[in-house]
Amino acid sequence: MKIIMISLDSLRANRLGCYGYNKPTSPYIDKIASEGVLFENAFASDIPTEVAHTSIFTGKVGLRTGVVSHGSELTTLSKKTEWLPTMLRQAGFTTGAVDNLYQLKEWFARGFRYYINSVGGNRWIDGKTINELARPWLKEHRDEDFFLFLHYWDAHTPYLPPKELIPEFYDINKDPYDKKNKSMDQAYNHLAYPFFKHHHFDLLGPITDSEYVNSLYDAEIRYLDDRLKEIDTYLEELGIKDDTLLILFGDHGESLTEHDIYWDHCGLYDSTVKVPIIMRYPEKIPEGKRVTGLIQQVDLMPTVLEAVANQTSLYKDKISMPSEMDGLSLWPAIRGEVEGTHSKIYLSECAWQASRGIRTEKFKYIRTLDSGVFNRPPRELYDLHADPDETINLAENHPELTEDFENDLDSWVQLMLQGREDPMIIQLREDGLPFRKRIEKILAEVNLTWEEWNENPLRERLEQLTHS
Repeated sequence: MKIIMISLDSLRANRLGCYGYNKPTSPYIDKIASEGVLFENAFASDIPTEVAHTSIFTGKVGLRTGVVSHGSELTTLSKKTEWLPTMLRQAGFTTGAVDNLYQLKEWFARGFRYYINSVGGNRWIDGKTINELARPWLKEHRDEDFFLFLHYWDAHTPYLPPKELIPEFYDINKDPYDKKNKSMDQAYNHLAYPFFKHHHFDLLGPITDSEYVNSLYDAEIRYLDDRLKEIDTYLEELGIKDDTLLILFGDHGESLTEHDIYWDHCGLYDSTVKVPIIMRYPEKIPEGKRVTGLIQQVDLMPTVLEAVANQTSLYKDKISMPSEMDGLSLWPAIRGEVEGTHSKIYLSECAWQASRGIRTEKFKYIRTLDSGVFNRPPRELYDLHADPDETINLAENHPELTEDFENDLDSWVQLMLQGREDPMIIQLREDGLPFRKRIEKILAEVNLTWEEWNENPLRERLEQLTHS
């Protein structure tokens, strides 16, 4: 048996054709979906990257592992925590990864017999690099039972797709640098601008059309789609495609100007927390299957473990489900026995802002502890049937329903903590929001304090200070 899990960083579900998008971003991903199962309502319980992947490889939400914040020096993962690659290696699988999450935290290399760090000289990682590193490994281990983790970053900022792909998604008769267009003004004068100036905007030039940036994101997805076609074609060349359980997942989505978020992945809105999850396993997963119920990323670990345990008696005696997993196996949903795995999804983030929430089939509830660089009300409630874009906050108009969600969230937090102090409260008290600290560091380089920037976040002033 061979298992390949592929993380598609920052990939938003509704930007794919198989999830209803009307532009040609994902012809090959759509093909993979047609050959297996697509989960229409899959969610990231913890965002962004660090906490999402920790949850995926533990089958536990952040409150249970203690990992709730991205980029924090306070965060650690106990070595006693059961970890999917470690479990598979101990069971007898050859384990490998082409990934660079080790640059974030050491625990992402745990359990891998072969960890190929894809980090390079640039902040971004080209999918071609991932494929160049993965192909020799696949060829060498094709006759073994293996677990391989691949991490593609192409849909992550900065959006720098090949220029020849852009015309598929942006009108070539338009000028994205036309100074008459003011649609970028809010992004350029946002409190988060110093971070994105350094990591994104300086690489794109003085763009004035926000739709052009969105089109670059689409082009990046198309580029990623081509890289996935390459690696999948190689599986076929090696003769192992039919023996491979292939899992594609987004660690989180991407906000494309919605909710005052400009090309980043924060906020517990569906643009960020609703992710693609697609699985293919020839003859074991029916082709063209679509699961409509709610599922979450932590369901992937028990799903993999069940697949391994059911494969042969060799692994059945070596694999057991960890205790206190928050994920549930997806196999009953794949077989059509249930619609999904959860009636509600609990959500969490702590990077740009600190928030928790609940997502049901009909409602979204968000409680914000620290809004960071954003202007957020402390409570948000959205009717997703009437308002799928989450633009009309009903919290004040429906106080009883809001209170019900508030109590539900409190009860869940206490259940997860089991008497421990909330790690999000510890983070805010002892070190603050990690991404605000990044902005403060950038501002310090031009002798500007956070308070000064917060009072008057003008792009022109920062540009003048940068060049003086």
